[in-house]
Amino acid sequence: MTSVKCPLLRTAEVGQTDYWNDSCASEELAYAIERGATGATSNPTIVLEVMGKEKGRWVPRVRQLATENPAWTEVELTWAIIEEIAVAGAGLLAPVFEREHGLKGRLSLQTNPANYPDPERMLEQALHFHGLAPNMQVKFPVTAAGIVAIEEATARGVNINATASFTVAQALAAAEAVERGLVRLAATGGDVASMTPMCTLMVGRLDDWMRVLVDRDELAVDPCALNWAGIAVLKRAYQLFQERGYRSRLLAAAYRHRLHWTEFVGGDLAMTIPHQWQVRFNASGIDPKPRIDLPVDPAIVAELSERIPDFRRAYEPDGLSVPEFDTYGATVRTLRSFIKSYHDLTAVIRDIVLPDPDVRAR
Repeated sequence: MTSVKCPLLRTAEVGQTDYWNDSCASEELAYAIERGATGATSNPTIVLEVMGKEKGRWVPRVRQLATENPAWTEVELTWAIIEEIAVAGAGLLAPVFEREHGLKGRLSLQTNPANYPDPERMLEQALHFHGLAPNMQVKFPVTAAGIVAIEEATARGVNINATASFTVAQALAAAEAVERGLVRLAATGGDVASMTPMCTLMVGRLDDWMRVLVDRDELAVDPCALNWAGIAVLKRAYQLFQERGYRSRLLAAAYRHRLHWTEFVGGDLAMTIPHQWQVRFNASGIDPKPRIDLPVDPAIVAELSERIPDFRRAYEPDGLSVPEFDTYGATVRTLRSFIKSYHDLTAVIRDIVLPDPDVRAR
Protein backbone atom coordinates (compact mmCIF):
# COMPACT_ATOMS: atom_id res chain seq x y z
CA MET A 1 0.00 0.00 0.00
CA THR A 2 1.37 3.40 -0.87
CA SER A 3 1.49 6.44 1.37
CA VAL A 4 -1.20 8.20 -0.67
CA LYS A 5 -3.82 9.54 1.72
CA CYS A 6 -7.38 9.80 0.55
CA PRO A 7 -10.87 8.99 1.85
CA LEU A 8 -10.98 5.54 0.23
CA LEU A 9 -7.71 4.56 1.87
CA ARG A 10 -9.18 5.76 5.15
CA THR A 11 -12.12 3.46 4.55
CA ALA A 12 -9.83 0.47 4.99
CA GLU A 13 -8.09 1.99 7.99
CA VAL A 14 -11.25 2.27 10.09
CA GLY A 15 -12.13 -1.42 9.99
CA GLN A 16 -11.97 -4.57 7.89
CA THR A 17 -13.55 -2.85 4.92
CA ASP A 18 -11.86 -3.32 1.55
CA TYR A 19 -12.42 -1.48 -1.66
CA TRP A 20 -12.16 -2.85 -5.19
CA ASN A 21 -11.88 -1.22 -8.56
CA ASP A 22 -15.10 -1.76 -10.50
CA SER A 23 -13.21 -2.20 -13.76
CA CYS A 24 -10.23 -4.04 -15.20
CA ALA A 25 -9.06 -1.06 -17.30
CA SER A 26 -5.32 -0.87 -16.65
CA GLU A 27 -4.92 2.84 -15.82
CA GLU A 28 -8.00 2.89 -13.62
CA LEU A 29 -6.91 -0.26 -11.81
CA ALA A 30 -3.41 1.14 -11.24
CA TYR A 31 -4.98 4.32 -9.78
CA ALA A 32 -7.07 2.21 -7.42
CA ILE A 33 -4.24 -0.07 -6.30
CA GLU A 34 -2.11 2.99 -5.47
CA ARG A 35 -4.92 4.09 -3.17
CA GLY A 36 -5.40 0.81 -1.37
CA ALA A 37 -7.71 -1.24 -3.60
CA THR A 38 -7.43 -4.98 -2.97
CA GLY A 39 -9.44 -6.40 -5.86
CA ALA A 40 -11.12 -5.69 -9.17
CA THR A 41 -14.03 -6.94 -11.17
CA SER A 42 -15.03 -7.57 -14.77
CA ASN A 43 -18.21 -8.26 -16.72
CA PRO A 44 -19.25 -7.86 -20.39
CA THR A 45 -20.22 -4.21 -19.87
CA ILE A 46 -16.87 -3.45 -18.27
CA VAL A 47 -14.88 -5.24 -21.00
CA LEU A 48 -16.86 -3.35 -23.65
CA GLU A 49 -15.81 -0.11 -21.94
CA VAL A 50 -12.18 -1.27 -21.75
CA MET A 51 -12.19 -1.92 -25.49
CA GLY A 52 -13.22 1.69 -26.01
CA LYS A 53 -10.77 3.17 -23.51
CA GLU A 54 -7.76 1.07 -24.56
CA LYS A 55 -8.22 0.76 -28.32
CA GLY A 56 -4.52 1.21 -28.96
CA ARG A 57 -3.78 -1.91 -26.97
CA TRP A 58 -6.64 -4.26 -27.73
CA VAL A 59 -7.67 -3.56 -31.34
CA PRO A 60 -4.24 -4.65 -32.67
CA ARG A 61 -4.38 -7.66 -30.37
CA VAL A 62 -7.76 -8.73 -31.80
CA ARG A 63 -6.33 -8.48 -35.32
CA GLN A 64 -3.26 -10.45 -34.30
CA LEU A 65 -5.34 -13.24 -32.75
CA ALA A 66 -7.56 -13.38 -35.82
CA THR A 67 -4.51 -13.69 -38.09
CA GLU A 68 -2.89 -16.37 -35.94
CA ASN A 69 -6.14 -18.34 -35.57
CA PRO A 70 -8.00 -17.99 -38.90
CA ALA A 71 -10.54 -20.68 -38.03
CA TRP A 72 -11.66 -19.00 -34.83
CA THR A 73 -15.19 -17.66 -34.73
CA GLU A 74 -15.98 -14.15 -33.49
CA VAL A 75 -17.24 -15.75 -30.27
CA GLU A 76 -13.90 -17.50 -29.72
CA LEU A 77 -12.07 -14.24 -30.38
CA THR A 78 -14.36 -12.42 -27.97
CA TRP A 79 -13.64 -14.82 -25.13
CA ALA A 80 -9.93 -14.79 -25.87
CA ILE A 81 -9.91 -11.01 -25.46
CA ILE A 82 -12.09 -11.13 -22.34
CA GLU A 83 -9.66 -13.59 -20.79
CA GLU A 84 -6.55 -11.63 -21.79
CA ILE A 85 -7.95 -8.42 -20.32
CA ALA A 86 -8.77 -10.30 -17.11
CA VAL A 87 -5.31 -11.88 -16.90
CA ALA A 88 -3.72 -8.45 -17.40
CA GLY A 89 -5.79 -7.11 -14.50
CA ALA A 90 -4.87 -10.11 -12.37
CA GLY A 91 -1.22 -9.35 -13.09
CA LEU A 92 -1.60 -5.81 -11.76
CA LEU A 93 -3.16 -7.23 -8.60
CA ALA A 94 -0.53 -9.97 -8.16
CA PRO A 95 1.59 -7.91 -5.71
CA VAL A 96 -1.48 -7.41 -3.51
CA PHE A 97 -2.25 -11.14 -3.74
CA GLU A 98 1.29 -12.00 -2.65
CA ARG A 99 1.40 -9.40 0.11
CA GLU A 100 -1.92 -10.60 1.54
CA HIS A 101 -0.94 -14.29 1.29
CA GLY A 102 -3.67 -15.04 -1.22
CA LEU A 103 -6.53 -13.69 0.88
CA LYS A 104 -6.91 -10.49 -1.17
CA GLY A 105 -5.83 -9.25 -4.58
CA ARG A 106 -8.16 -11.17 -6.88
CA LEU A 107 -9.63 -10.29 -10.28
CA SER A 108 -13.27 -11.32 -10.53
CA LEU A 109 -14.21 -12.63 -14.00
CA GLN A 110 -17.82 -13.29 -15.03
CA THR A 111 -19.06 -16.43 -16.72
CA ASN A 112 -21.08 -16.04 -19.91
CA PRO A 113 -24.27 -14.26 -18.76
CA ALA A 114 -26.27 -16.05 -21.46
CA ASN A 115 -25.60 -19.32 -19.60
CA TYR A 116 -27.55 -18.20 -16.52
CA PRO A 117 -30.01 -21.16 -16.73
CA ASP A 118 -27.33 -23.84 -17.29
CA PRO A 119 -25.18 -24.87 -14.29
CA GLU A 120 -23.01 -27.29 -16.27
CA ARG A 121 -21.95 -24.66 -18.83
CA MET A 122 -21.25 -22.16 -16.09
CA LEU A 123 -19.18 -24.71 -14.18
CA GLU A 124 -17.17 -25.74 -17.23
CA GLN A 125 -16.26 -22.13 -17.97
CA ALA A 126 -15.51 -21.44 -14.30
CA LEU A 127 -13.02 -24.30 -14.09
CA HIS A 128 -11.28 -22.90 -17.16
CA PHE A 129 -11.20 -19.37 -15.70
CA HIS A 130 -9.85 -20.75 -12.42
CA GLY A 131 -6.70 -21.87 -14.23
CA LEU A 132 -5.99 -18.56 -15.97
CA ALA A 133 -4.17 -16.98 -13.01
CA PRO A 134 -3.54 -17.86 -9.34
CA ASN A 135 -5.59 -14.87 -8.22
CA MET A 136 -8.65 -15.36 -10.43
CA GLN A 137 -12.15 -15.29 -8.92
CA VAL A 138 -15.20 -16.43 -10.89
CA LYS A 139 -18.58 -14.70 -10.98
CA PHE A 140 -21.84 -16.65 -11.14
CA PRO A 141 -25.31 -15.09 -11.27
CA VAL A 142 -27.56 -15.83 -8.31
CA THR A 143 -30.17 -17.64 -10.36
CA ALA A 144 -31.59 -21.06 -9.57
CA ALA A 145 -28.95 -22.66 -11.80
CA GLY A 146 -26.30 -20.31 -10.46
CA ILE A 147 -26.85 -21.61 -6.92
CA VAL A 148 -26.15 -25.15 -8.15
CA ALA A 149 -23.03 -24.02 -9.98
CA ILE A 150 -21.77 -21.99 -7.01
CA GLU A 151 -21.84 -25.01 -4.73
CA GLU A 152 -20.18 -27.30 -7.26
CA ALA A 153 -17.47 -24.78 -8.21
CA THR A 154 -16.68 -24.13 -4.53
CA ALA A 155 -16.43 -27.85 -3.90
CA ARG A 156 -13.81 -28.00 -6.66
CA GLY A 157 -11.71 -25.22 -5.17
CA VAL A 158 -12.91 -22.28 -7.28
CA ASN A 159 -13.12 -18.95 -5.48
CA ILE A 160 -16.56 -17.65 -6.43
CA ASN A 161 -18.23 -14.26 -6.53
CA ALA A 162 -22.02 -14.50 -6.54
CA THR A 163 -23.27 -11.66 -8.71
CA ALA A 164 -26.54 -10.38 -10.23
CA SER A 165 -27.85 -10.47 -6.65
CA PHE A 166 -30.16 -7.85 -5.17
CA THR A 167 -32.02 -9.37 -2.26
CA VAL A 168 -31.38 -10.76 1.19
CA ALA A 169 -32.81 -14.10 0.07
CA GLN A 170 -30.36 -14.33 -2.84
CA ALA A 171 -27.40 -13.44 -0.64
CA LEU A 172 -28.37 -16.05 1.95
CA ALA A 173 -28.90 -18.74 -0.69
CA ALA A 174 -25.51 -18.01 -2.24
CA ALA A 175 -23.79 -18.10 1.16
CA GLU A 176 -25.46 -21.41 2.02
CA ALA A 177 -24.35 -22.86 -1.33
CA VAL A 178 -20.79 -21.79 -0.59
CA GLU A 179 -20.95 -23.40 2.86
CA ARG A 180 -22.10 -26.70 1.34
CA GLY A 181 -19.31 -26.47 -1.20
CA LEU A 182 -16.67 -25.72 1.44
CA VAL A 183 -17.77 -28.73 3.48
CA ARG A 184 -17.39 -30.91 0.39
CA LEU A 185 -14.01 -29.36 -0.43
CA ALA A 186 -12.74 -30.04 3.10
CA ALA A 187 -13.95 -33.64 2.89
CA THR A 188 -11.69 -34.19 -0.13
CA GLY A 189 -8.68 -32.62 1.54
CA GLY A 190 -8.98 -29.29 -0.26
CA ASP A 191 -7.40 -26.11 1.05
CA VAL A 192 -10.40 -24.37 2.56
CA ALA A 193 -8.26 -21.79 4.37
CA SER A 194 -7.24 -20.19 1.08
CA MET A 195 -10.82 -19.73 -0.12
CA THR A 196 -12.18 -16.17 -0.25
CA PRO A 197 -15.76 -16.41 -1.56
CA MET A 198 -17.68 -13.19 -2.15
CA CYS A 199 -21.36 -12.39 -2.51
CA THR A 200 -22.22 -9.22 -4.41
CA LEU A 201 -25.30 -7.16 -3.65
CA MET A 202 -25.92 -4.68 -6.48
CA VAL A 203 -27.36 -1.98 -4.25
CA GLY A 204 -27.65 0.70 -6.93
CA ARG A 205 -29.42 -1.60 -9.36
CA LEU A 206 -31.97 -2.43 -6.66
CA ASP A 207 -32.53 1.32 -6.18
CA ASP A 208 -32.96 1.60 -9.96
CA TRP A 209 -35.62 -1.11 -9.91
CA MET A 210 -37.48 0.62 -7.09
CA ARG A 211 -37.63 3.79 -9.21
CA VAL A 212 -38.89 1.87 -12.21
CA LEU A 213 -41.69 0.42 -10.09
CA VAL A 214 -42.62 3.81 -8.61
CA ASP A 215 -43.04 5.25 -12.11
CA ARG A 216 -44.60 2.17 -13.68
CA ASP A 217 -47.16 1.61 -10.93
CA GLU A 218 -47.68 5.33 -10.19
CA LEU A 219 -46.75 4.98 -6.53
CA ALA A 220 -46.45 7.87 -4.08
CA VAL A 221 -43.15 7.29 -2.29
CA ASP A 222 -40.79 9.73 -0.60
CA PRO A 223 -38.07 10.10 -3.27
CA CYS A 224 -35.36 10.28 -0.61
CA ALA A 225 -36.42 6.87 0.71
CA LEU A 226 -35.53 5.27 -2.63
CA ASN A 227 -31.84 6.03 -2.02
CA TRP A 228 -31.95 3.74 1.00
CA ALA A 229 -33.45 0.59 -0.53
CA GLY A 230 -30.19 -1.12 -1.46
CA ILE A 231 -28.50 0.08 1.73
CA ALA A 232 -31.25 -1.39 3.89
CA VAL A 233 -31.01 -4.73 2.08
CA LEU A 234 -27.23 -4.93 2.36
CA LYS A 235 -27.24 -3.97 6.03
CA ARG A 236 -29.80 -6.64 6.82
CA ALA A 237 -27.87 -9.24 4.85
CA TYR A 238 -24.66 -8.18 6.59
CA GLN A 239 -26.22 -8.62 10.02
CA LEU A 240 -27.41 -12.12 9.09
CA PHE A 241 -24.02 -13.07 7.61
CA GLN A 242 -22.36 -12.06 10.87
CA GLU A 243 -24.89 -13.90 13.04
CA ARG A 244 -24.67 -17.10 10.99
CA GLY A 245 -20.92 -17.06 10.56
CA TYR A 246 -20.89 -17.44 6.80
CA ARG A 247 -17.43 -17.62 5.28
CA SER A 248 -18.51 -15.54 2.27
CA ARG A 249 -17.98 -11.78 2.43
CA LEU A 250 -20.46 -9.30 1.04
CA LEU A 251 -19.46 -6.98 -1.80
CA ALA A 252 -21.41 -3.77 -2.42
CA ALA A 253 -21.73 -2.89 -6.12
CA ALA A 254 -23.49 -0.60 -8.61
CA TYR A 255 -22.77 2.81 -7.10
CA ARG A 256 -25.24 5.65 -7.56
CA HIS A 257 -24.42 8.11 -4.75
CA ARG A 258 -22.12 8.66 -1.79
CA LEU A 259 -24.30 6.78 0.71
CA HIS A 260 -23.34 3.60 -1.14
CA TRP A 261 -19.86 4.29 0.22
CA THR A 262 -20.24 5.97 3.60
CA GLU A 263 -23.00 3.71 4.94
CA PHE A 264 -20.89 0.55 4.54
CA VAL A 265 -17.63 1.76 6.04
CA GLY A 266 -16.43 -0.33 8.99
CA GLY A 267 -17.94 -3.60 7.87
CA ASP A 268 -16.09 -6.83 7.16
CA LEU A 269 -16.99 -6.49 3.51
CA ALA A 270 -15.77 -4.99 0.25
CA MET A 271 -17.02 -2.20 -2.01
CA THR A 272 -16.40 -2.34 -5.76
CA ILE A 273 -16.38 1.28 -6.88
CA PRO A 274 -16.25 2.67 -10.44
CA HIS A 275 -13.30 4.93 -11.22
CA GLN A 276 -15.35 8.10 -11.56
CA TRP A 277 -16.86 7.57 -8.11
CA GLN A 278 -13.43 6.88 -6.61
CA VAL A 279 -12.19 10.21 -7.96
CA ARG A 280 -15.28 11.98 -6.64
CA PHE A 281 -15.03 10.37 -3.20
CA ASN A 282 -11.29 11.05 -2.96
CA ALA A 283 -11.90 14.73 -3.70
CA SER A 284 -14.86 15.02 -1.35
CA GLY A 285 -12.99 15.85 1.83
CA ILE A 286 -15.24 13.44 3.71
CA ASP A 287 -13.49 11.51 6.46
CA PRO A 288 -15.35 8.18 6.50
CA LYS A 289 -16.50 6.85 9.86
CA PRO A 290 -17.80 3.36 10.65
CA ARG A 291 -21.53 3.28 9.86
CA ILE A 292 -22.23 -0.33 8.93
CA ASP A 293 -23.91 -1.00 12.29
CA LEU A 294 -26.13 2.09 12.15
CA PRO A 295 -29.60 0.91 11.08
CA VAL A 296 -31.55 2.55 8.32
CA ASP A 297 -34.33 4.73 9.72
CA PRO A 298 -37.18 2.30 10.53
CA ALA A 299 -39.66 4.81 9.09
CA ILE A 300 -37.92 4.59 5.71
CA VAL A 301 -37.90 0.79 5.79
CA ALA A 302 -41.58 0.79 6.78
CA GLU A 303 -42.57 3.13 3.93
CA LEU A 304 -40.65 1.14 1.33
CA SER A 305 -42.07 -2.14 2.63
CA GLU A 306 -45.63 -0.84 2.68
CA ARG A 307 -45.64 0.91 -0.68
CA ILE A 308 -43.35 -1.28 -2.81
CA PRO A 309 -43.99 -5.04 -2.57
CA ASP A 310 -40.76 -5.81 -4.42
CA PHE A 311 -38.77 -4.02 -1.73
CA ARG A 312 -40.43 -6.20 0.87
CA ARG A 313 -39.46 -9.25 -1.18
CA ALA A 314 -35.89 -7.98 -1.33
CA TYR A 315 -35.64 -7.09 2.35
CA GLU A 316 -37.16 -10.14 4.01
CA PRO A 317 -34.90 -13.22 4.33
CA ASP A 318 -37.70 -15.42 2.99
CA GLY A 319 -38.98 -12.83 0.51
CA LEU A 320 -38.06 -14.95 -2.53
CA SER A 321 -37.82 -18.66 -3.14
CA VAL A 322 -34.86 -19.91 -5.19
CA PRO A 323 -37.03 -20.52 -8.32
CA GLU A 324 -38.22 -16.90 -8.05
CA PHE A 325 -34.68 -15.53 -8.33
CA ASP A 326 -34.79 -15.81 -12.12
CA THR A 327 -37.95 -13.73 -12.47
CA TYR A 328 -37.27 -10.98 -9.92
CA GLY A 329 -37.33 -7.68 -11.80
CA ALA A 330 -33.84 -6.44 -10.91
CA THR A 331 -32.36 -9.81 -11.82
CA VAL A 332 -34.09 -9.90 -15.20
CA ARG A 333 -33.09 -6.32 -16.05
CA THR A 334 -29.46 -6.95 -15.10
CA LEU A 335 -29.15 -10.26 -16.93
CA ARG A 336 -30.64 -8.67 -20.03
CA SER A 337 -28.15 -5.81 -19.72
CA PHE A 338 -25.17 -8.16 -19.35
CA ILE A 339 -26.30 -10.36 -22.23
CA LYS A 340 -26.78 -7.30 -24.45
CA SER A 341 -23.30 -6.06 -23.55
CA TYR A 342 -21.88 -9.48 -24.39
CA HIS A 343 -23.50 -9.39 -27.83
CA ASP A 344 -22.39 -5.77 -28.31
CA LEU A 345 -18.84 -6.80 -27.43
CA THR A 346 -18.99 -9.62 -29.98
CA ALA A 347 -20.16 -7.09 -32.57
CA VAL A 348 -17.17 -4.86 -31.76
CA ILE A 349 -14.83 -7.82 -32.31
CA ARG A 350 -16.63 -8.58 -35.59
CA ASP A 351 -16.19 -5.00 -36.78
CA ILE A 352 -12.46 -5.15 -36.06
CA VAL A 353 -11.94 -8.43 -37.90
CA LEU A 354 -14.54 -7.98 -40.62
CA PRO A 355 -15.12 -4.23 -41.00
CA ASP A 356 -18.14 -2.99 -42.91
CA PRO A 357 -16.89 -2.04 -46.42
CA ASP A 358 -19.55 0.67 -46.72
CA VAL A 359 -18.25 2.35 -43.58
CA ARG A 360 -14.63 2.19 -44.77
CA ALA A 361 -15.56 3.66 -48.18
CA ARG A 362 -17.04 6.82 -46.69
